Amino acid sequence: MKFVTLADGTPDGRLHIVSQDGTNAVPAQAVTTLQMALETWEQNSPTWQGQSEALNAGTAAEAQPVAIDTALSPLPRAWQWLDGSAFETHALLLQQAWGQPVVGLNERPLMYQGLSDRFLPPTAPARFPSAADGIDIEGEFGVILDAVPLGTKAKDAGKYIRLVGMINDWSLRALGPIEMATGFGWLQCKPSCAMAPFAVTPDELGHAWRDHRVCLPLQVQLNGADFGHANGSEMKFGFDELIEHAAYSRDLPAGTILGSGTVSNADYESVGSSCIAEKRAIETIQQGEAKTSFMQDGDHVLMRTALADGANVFGDIAQNVTVLESKI
Repeated sequence: MKFVTLADGTPDGRLHIVSQDGTNAVPAQAVTTLQMALETWEQNSPTWQGQSEALNAGTAAEAQPVAIDTALSPLPRAWQWLDGSAFETHALLLQQAWGQPVVGLNERPLMYQGLSDRFLPPTAPARFPSAADGIDIEGEFGVILDAVPLGTKAKDAGKYIRLVGMINDWSLRALGPIEMATGFGWLQCKPSCAMAPFAVTPDELGHAWRDHRVCLPLQVQLNGADFGHANGSEMKFGFDELIEHAAYSRDLPAGTILGSGTVSNADYESVGSSCIAEKRAIETIQQGEAKTSFMQDGDHVLMRTALADGANVFGDIAQNVTVLESKI
């Protein structure tokens, strides 16, 4: 099944079931929001499956074209946003470029809890105070969870993954080292993320959903130029292991969004990167200095993930940067 949340004047929007090709949708029966759907999944998912099948067969009486410019994040505000760092190549490159011990990722996943009261719509401008803060993208995959009990182990965690999506985790790189040095955690350097319009059940990915990983390339363009298409298959920790880590000392409420961290591959020479910081790290290692600039006012990012048949499974994240200091 494929879901989209369309704007209806309320903070949480109206949940719809979407056809596989992403062109037509019907309002989800029995619930109005994705949060309600997650909390009643076992009870109502057969109804939504029936709606999905009717849409794909062309027999859904209430089907309407999807106006993608009215799409919100699938879950416009979430109980919890947890972001991992599960790609070892990304860690190795940044550690080397930043003069840190080059150890990659140890056996304990990295994860932080970030801002969750709003996820930006996939086509909404991303607003920032200053270009001097080092505006960066981070292309990630993510999962949306049912309620996960405290102490859940990886072997049992997969059953709590309800939906899979694509995320742009915006970062302000100049502020990150300042906040990390305090030992008190991130705040200013992690503004609102954006999420692609369609959240899908794992079966929609077919064979590309393996070992609790999205084994597909995440395509990134900056200002119309190809920037990267790293594959999600190289996660050191799958989403099942990230769930175990997150649930060690807490229950995870239904509606928790869990991110993979920046998608990164060992073959970065040919597949590129999913964030500017990694590209700059590669330049520093190879050329002695970073040459690629962080994003500026008016810059544009496009993210997309295609199945083997070319289908745009999550829809596009297509955002422009707006720098507030340049508008004053």
